[in-house]
Amino acid sequence: MAVMAAAFDPAYGEAWTRRQVEDALLTGNCHYGLAMHQGQCAGFYLTRSAFDEEELLLLAVSPKFRSKGIGQHLIDRFKHEARERGAVRLFLEMRRGNPAESLYLKNNFVPVGLRPNYYRTKQGEQLDALTFTSEI
Repeated sequence: MAVMAAAFDPAYGEAWTRRQVEDALLTGNCHYGLAMHQGQCAGFYLTRSAFDEEELLLLAVSPKFRSKGIGQHLIDRFKHEARERGAVRLFLEMRRGNPAESLYLKNNFVPVGLRPNYYRTKQGEQLDALTFTSEI
């Protein structure tokens, strides 16, 4: 949870609570992966499987470990494990302007949808959500 608290800008309210993560993992179709760097948890992902599709729910890299290939490692592992579970298609949703967009585009995620005013900041600003897919 410390990685999530550090990785997500609190102004956007994107971080999940401990309870939300625990509840997701109890469903049986959610999975997570950790990335360790020099003995510390540097990042993680949380996914949800449904038939031949897998959705990336969360991906976070602690700011002190960014620009070290951790995000790429997590994406590679996510794709590999999703494929092993039988997924042929991946999905994700992100806030417009999320710096991780370049990582997703580099990894063959293609924008497929827009959800206008989907997110609301703590200050009340409305932000669009973008949806992406990738075939694996």
